[in-house]
Amino acid sequence: MSGDIATDSAETSARSSGNHHNQPQPTPPLSRYESQKRRDWNTFGQYLKNQRPPIALSQCNSNHVLDFLRYLDQFGKTKVHLRGCVFFGQPDPPAPCTCPLRQAWGSLDALIGRLRAAYEEHGGSPETNPFGNGAIRVYLREVRDCQAKARGIPYRKKKKKKTQIQPNVDEPMPSSKRQPSSLAA
Repeated sequence: MSGDIATDSAETSARSSGNHHNQPQPTPPLSRYESQKRRDWNTFGQYLKNQRPPIALSQCNSNHVLDFLRYLDQFGKTKVHLRGCVFFGQPDPPAPCTCPLRQAWGSLDALIGRLRAAYEEHGGSPETNPFGNGAIRVYLREVRDCQAKARGIPYRKKKKKKTQIQPNVDEPMPSSKRQPSSLAA
């Protein structure tokens, strides 16, 4: 046993000889998704810290998430026409108007997905995840519908293709599916 320890320490010292003493291995670069998720998580954490009084992540609930989404609207780039606007419901308005810029529904939806994943990666349980709360889904649905109406483009959910299972010709049909011999003729 002591011989194993000596061999292990000799191998370790041989590997770490030179100028590489106790240097951590370089981590591979983060994917675009992982980088964005980290940025979003840090932004949300900063938003909570800037509240008066500051909000601890453990005290965060869906109302704080909704406030955060509304706060982000001021940085949006998507024109959302108001009901009184002459361009309301027109997909390509011919002139500029004074309607506000908002965050696009797709951006908010993706943001919530990343924050939901980050919350659980940082030790939060799926049951208490404020980003997965039903109120957030309702808010996102309302934003989607409102923006679709304002642009005159109805949102239609894409239907998934159903794959049909073909019966295997080689396998005999179960007796319950066979026709009685008197009807087979």
